[in-house]
Amino acid sequence: MTHLEARMEKDLSRIRGEIRALASQAETAIKNAIHALQTGDRALAYATVLGDHAINQMMRNVDHLCHTFIAVHLPSAGPLRLLSSVIRANIELERIADYAVTIARESVQLSAPPQGHLAREIDRVAGETLLMLSQSITAFNDLNAEMARSTMAIGDQIEMNMDNVYAELMQNDRQQAIKDLLAIFVVFTQIKRVADQAKNLCEETVFAVTGEQKGPKVFNILFVDQDNSLLSQMAVAIARNSYPKSGRYSGGGREPAAALNPTLVKFLENRGIDTRGVRPAGLDLTHRELASQHVIVSLQGPVSGYLPEIPFHTVALQWDLGDFPKEGGEVQVEELYRELAALIRDLMESLRGDAAA
Repeated sequence: MTHLEARMEKDLSRIRGEIRALASQAETAIKNAIHALQTGDRALAYATVLGDHAINQMMRNVDHLCHTFIAVHLPSAGPLRLLSSVIRANIELERIADYAVTIARESVQLSAPPQGHLAREIDRVAGETLLMLSQSITAFNDLNAEMARSTMAIGDQIEMNMDNVYAELMQNDRQQAIKDLLAIFVVFTQIKRVADQAKNLCEETVFAVTGEQKGPKVFNILFVDQDNSLLSQMAVAIARNSYPKSGRYSGGGREPAAALNPTLVKFLENRGIDTRGVRPAGLDLTHRELASQHVIVSLQGPVSGYLPEIPFHTVALQWDLGDFPKEGGEVQVEELYRELAALIRDLMESLRGDAAA
């Protein structure tokens, strides 16, 4: 084997390793989303939504490696077919992860997990689908064409099962209402997908003409607590100071205090953070303002205690730091600062990875 052939094999091996890791993450995401739906585990559902950002980063890395490989090695025959398959599989795995996000978001909108016959049908169809996905990933990783062919047959059976499920859903007293609702939902979904693809086309046009790539996403993050005098104010200050380019940060309290906690003011000013003009704020957000939040973090109790309805595309997190002691001083503030800084670092790295800044 020549040096160039050895280099090609090494680069191919790296690409296959990366797509294998992506497939594992996508499979885990869909398993977690279905489990969250079946059990009502909202924490797991929101963790699945946040985990999609890391999957997207992996997808972009695989895409970059594939295009670099083509540019460097100018492959033909077998290697070219493999690269073509990896590029398409990369997109398909990313879409599977997106479906996991949608399932997770839907699960937190339910008042209770599915029950009875519907729950059993979900469990059955989900089990068959997960089996097919697992076998498909194994076949792709092992380049096993025979296993792939046999696995495809499972899809036909799943499609027949889904037809039966849809038929059963329609056979009830609210048949027309359900049919109308499903039809409207499908229409809106397709319109949304058209808009998404149109946006992608615009981004590709800009890149083709100027070489300018899509900038990293900036996240809207809202911190909430009882009175917005200390905890949520500190969280906003830490986030703005440590990750100014990664997010837009705000805070609010259920019953806003008259002024900031004096110990917090002194603590922040000693670190060069100006608090002049800052006043505690409430949570009187418009529907549009609330829906624009990507993440809402409660620092005292569940988010539902502050906002009875969480928007569909918003992740709700609970970091219950408790009440700040009335006699608390700079030592207690310092401890809170360190704890919050670590939690915010983990959140921003989940959202933006190593690019968090």
